Amino acid sequence: MRDAVLRAEDLGVDVVFNWDHFYPLSGDPDGLHFECWTMLAAWAEQTERVEIGALVTCNSYRNPELLADMARTVDHISARDGGPGRLILGIGAGWFEKDYDAYGYEFGTAGARIADLAEALPRIKTRWAALNPAPTRDIPVLIGGSGPRKTLRLVAEHADVWHSFGDAAALRERTVLLEEHAAAVGRPAGAVERSVGVGAPPAEVADDLLDAGATLFTIGTSGPDYDLDLAAQWVAWRDERARG
Repeated sequence: MRDAVLRAEDLGVDVVFNWDHFYPLSGDPDGLHFECWTMLAAWAEQTERVEIGALVTCNSYRNPELLADMARTVDHISARDGGPGRLILGIGAGWFEKDYDAYGYEFGTAGARIADLAEALPRIKTRWAALNPAPTRDIPVLIGGSGPRKTLRLVAEHADVWHSFGDAAALRERTVLLEEHAAAVGRPAGAVERSVGVGAPPAEVADDLLDAGATLFTIGTSGPDYDLDLAAQWVAWRDERARG
């Protein structure tokens, strides 16, 4: 995994994400697996340029004040030569029941988990303001999820980045709802960057996703080989666009 992260940074990607689960989501359900935030601290130390974060942290697994302190600490570890840190706080309400059951967290209902996230987000920001030393920058908050009434409302209120799921048509549909929520809370919808997972080459999907408003594209890869070929295609596409 260390090697894959270094190869991704050398390739030129902008961000490297892990996830916040305690078991694999595919393959052997009891296969090899490590914890999210201790891994992020290691990535913060070993990398030089890329931003890092979880896609996404489960709000249920840690007290909000503790999570804020952990994020601030990883933010500082990742800073280089007097510059700002590189952590993105990706966060969501949680959904993988096996994690909850095995580690002793109350699973409850989806509505209760989203309500907990709504309570946690202001507490995290309040704790950041109280910490000594403070974070090196305003740590960007990424919220994952596309629930039309509650999750997108939280995105409109608190997120710098919104990670959505599905194709360009789904992104357009949800963007309309996000813009309505943003107007209701008095925030410009353009203040929230749109992120989407991609599993196809840019020649097949990039133009449509760009037209739908996405500007951050995430590519998944798994061990033991961590194939970065698709990521390389997206980096080449990004660089060609930047050159005009």
